[in-house]
Amino acid sequence: QVQLVESGGGLVQAGGSLRLSCAASGRTLSDYVMGWFRQAPGKEREFVARISWSAGNTAYADSVKGRFTISRDNAKNTVYLQMSSLNPEDTAVYYCAAGSTPYFYRYYGQGTQVTVSS
Repeated sequence: QVQLVESGGGLVQAGGSLRLSCAASGRTLSDYVMGWFRQAPGKEREFVARISWSAGNTAYADSVKGRFTISRDNAKNTVYLQMSSLNPEDTAVYYCAAGSTPYFYRYYGQGTQVTVSS
């Protein structure tokens, strides 16, 4: 089992920045790929970014590339999503996830709301 708790969401004006955190606990985290997903009202959940605990390899959705940065602190078992140049289309509930492969995530957190006002 892996437990994930997100924090850092909130209301921000367009052009602003936020940093989301995901505190992870449970099984050997070095075996996992950590991801961020988001779901806007009326839309399906979509991939945002991922990072491997061990090697630190990253990948991003085209819509956030160059604006968002995913990172991890192994000592704190925490994954971060630094978001900048936010726009109203980034408004969504953001979820942290853990998976054994980059394409299947078994564990999700409860989500944190990000709202970007124009």
